[in-house]
Amino acid sequence: MTLELRNVTKRVGADIHIHETSLVLVERAFNILIGPTLAGKTSLMQLMAGLEKPTSGEIWFGGRNVTGVAVQKRNVAMVYQQFINYPNFNVYDNIASPLRVAGMAARDIDARVRSTAELLRLGPMLMRKPSELSGGQQQRTAIARALAKDSDLILLDEPLANLDYKLREELRDELPKLFAGRSSIVVYATTEPTEALLFGGATATLDKGRVTQFGPTAETYRKPADLITAAVFSDPPINTAPIVKRGDAIEIGGSLRLPAGRVGAGIPDGPYTIGIRPHHVTPATGGDAGEVSGRVILTELSGSESVIHFDLGGRTWLSQSHGIHPFAVGATASFHVDVDRGFFFGPDERLVAGGE
Repeated sequence: MTLELRNVTKRVGADIHIHETSLVLVERAFNILIGPTLAGKTSLMQLMAGLEKPTSGEIWFGGRNVTGVAVQKRNVAMVYQQFINYPNFNVYDNIASPLRVAGMAARDIDARVRSTAELLRLGPMLMRKPSELSGGQQQRTAIARALAKDSDLILLDEPLANLDYKLREELRDELPKLFAGRSSIVVYATTEPTEALLFGGATATLDKGRVTQFGPTAETYRKPADLITAAVFSDPPINTAPIVKRGDAIEIGGSLRLPAGRVGAGIPDGPYTIGIRPHHVTPATGGDAGEVSGRVILTELSGSESVIHFDLGGRTWLSQSHGIHPFAVGATASFHVDVDRGFFFGPDERLVAGGE
């Protein structure tokens, strides 16, 4: 079973919410939509669900053209980042609500509700109202309702965004297991590259209503098609700078020179934009040809890693490394740049060479 968007667009007045998009999403795998806020993720999901009708193009589901078919006539479940449950229903009735609407027998409803609640560890809370639950328990209830419905299409719109860190990590680990083996098509929207990489499957990167790339998640991350995709799929933000490649070296800002590296050596001389993810910029040990120096702007230290913001020729670059590196703000620090792991983008911002 597939969900296929064929040349779909969405306009609201003069505004383009979704540029022409063609995608084929498959069952038994996570399909990730990743992009910043207002990138078009929710708009795309509403088109998939039938909550909105495309301005042009067609939506096919399971070999049938469902363009314009109302959401009520589709077997679709959607979970939002807000904890949307019926406040006057207890947990049991919240989970049971779509099954009752579908006319399922009471005995079958009870069996489905209790097995789903057990899966999501909601068994002891079935008689509680949403107001008596924690945020994580409320979101589990919303997910349980989607699972119990046994929908053909399950849309998860940043469902972990409003949870605290501990609950978010817990549910991140559980979600792939919950959907494993189901024949549903699962679509998960997020702003966080970490979530996409954790879930795997296939990822579509979005920017301003346009899908910039779609493919296996690891491949999209390691070999972004263009600079926008690389920026969308990098956290912390990818370091970029205009460069000129001359022979076996690259020049940044006309004064800073670095080895072109293995990747850079294979491209013609000329202007490019280089992109290097922060975990390939690390505190230098001294004497390395790939070193750069810059004034430290900010340090972010956690128990296991350091993120250092520093000035490089008027641009803010980031270094991300294991361990604690307490550089003083305002001091000059040196960093090793692993150019071999960099991306080289042409004047049109398309990837010319590089990848992780």
